[in-house]
Amino acid sequence: MLLLIKSPTLCFSLSLPLPLSSGFYWYFGYIINLQNFLSWTIMSYCARIQYEKIGSDVTMQCGSLDNDASVTWKVNGTDVKARRREEGPRLILMEVNMSSNGLYSCFQNPDGQRRDQINLRVGLPPKEPQVTCRSNTYPKGFYCSWHLQHPTYIPTDFEVDVQHNQRPLEVTRDEVHKNRCHVKFPELFTSFPYRVNVTAVNSLGRASSAISFEESSIGTKSNQILRGLCLKQDQNNFPVELSDSTSHTITDAYAGKEYIIQLAAKDMEIGTWSDWSVAVHATPWMEEPKPITSTTESDIIPGMHELPTVRTLLSYSL
Repeated sequence: MLLLIKSPTLCFSLSLPLPLSSGFYWYFGYIINLQNFLSWTIMSYCARIQYEKIGSDVTMQCGSLDNDASVTWKVNGTDVKARRREEGPRLILMEVNMSSNGLYSCFQNPDGQRRDQINLRVGLPPKEPQVTCRSNTYPKGFYCSWHLQHPTYIPTDFEVDVQHNQRPLEVTRDEVHKNRCHVKFPELFTSFPYRVNVTAVNSLGRASSAISFEESSIGTKSNQILRGLCLKQDQNNFPVELSDSTSHTITDAYAGKEYIIQLAAKDMEIGTWSDWSVAVHATPWMEEPKPITSTTESDIIPGMHELPTVRTLLSYSL
């Protein structure tokens, strides 16, 4: 006798001896009571997943029933209210959308026995992924990351292929970031470019993007550094501003008020913050500075010089 057992995540089968009288069977935590049966069949249906594209007409077939079979369909245990038509054992949903997702069950008439279950998942095929590569561990290697600009709403995997001088390189997937991989440099100071191809794949389609670069072009660049700027106006106030540029302008500074400025930086992707720089003191002037009309030493008071603007001071700090 073949017995099918259904759990929330698994369907499996087992064989039991055919009982001739009442009895109990113990199997992996299940107590099975067989009473006075010469034969016994338990049927269990495992829901199968069916992926379909948003906006399409979807046909679901109730098992292997004949075309003249009469069935009743339910979704999540209730009547199907979406736009549809029924043709024998088939349910056809019109222009499905995200609200069409659900567990569809079909029951054969007139006895109402369930014949099939379908878990409908509606989504989109992937578009070309956006791929970037750079190195923050030079000369050991580099990493590449990728993302989709538009969601697919269904499980999507990524295939990564990296080649150098027409030879495939070993790719190590990141343990923390699922959309990142690491590659070791096979050699240094090479003139051959690296080619990285990332393919997004799901049940509705696939799309690829490829980039090529030279070894010298993926090091840390100034526009890939995130900077934090700390402006201290008094002992209890430490506002911090973030910027990804190499200069910063204070637009709300108070004239005549002293500012203490410090700078920290980190890699935008996976770096850690550096220590704060040595504090720099700056005071915006009270009025517009007058131009110096003479450059003789007698016209300049020793130890005095023109105060820089806050913007100039920050440019020096960066």
